[in-house]
Amino acid sequence: MPLMEECGHALFNTAIGVCGIAWGPHGVMAVQLPEADAPGTRLRLLKGLPCMAEAAPPAALQAAIEGVQAVLEGRSRSDLREITLDMARLTPFQRQVYDCVRSIPPGQTRTYSEVAQALGDPGLARAVGQAMGHNPFAPVVPCHRVLAAGNKPGGFSASGGARTKLRMLMIEGALDRGLFD
Repeated sequence: MPLMEECGHALFNTAIGVCGIAWGPHGVMAVQLPEADAPGTRLRLLKGLPCMAEAAPPAALQAAIEGVQAVLEGRSRSDLREITLDMARLTPFQRQVYDCVRSIPPGQTRTYSEVAQALGDPGLARAVGQAMGHNPFAPVVPCHRVLAAGNKPGGFSASGGARTKLRMLMIEGALDRGLFD
């Protein structure tokens, strides 16, 4: 995705509700899964970001939006890794976690412990869970693919909690494999 000269945000419809995206000159600054209503989605999207006006997305952002829509409708198995994320405001640990989680293919899952192990320290499972809870890029950073011990859904900070997580995993086909039987 090419760098953009402008900043802004937009809301867009998906199969699971109204999502949001915010961008700046170095890429996507946030992606927000649906809240109870569009104003709630906008409020959560922009929390902690500089003032960003609502704007028509540039072409590169429109392609990102269409990619998210296709994934959330089950029309695409894209991993959305072509979307450039601006992680400048995040800690180095969060960046490592999000980079690792982005490598989990659609329809597959890992546990917090497995992500911690991939980062080189199995003792970081709780810290991985905290990073997932603060993920500003869902579903581009697919935190819904990270499960608690025993492949239990665990928590999910998006509206609807674990139910939303399970719905997203069902859309991707992860539940078709009997993951939660």
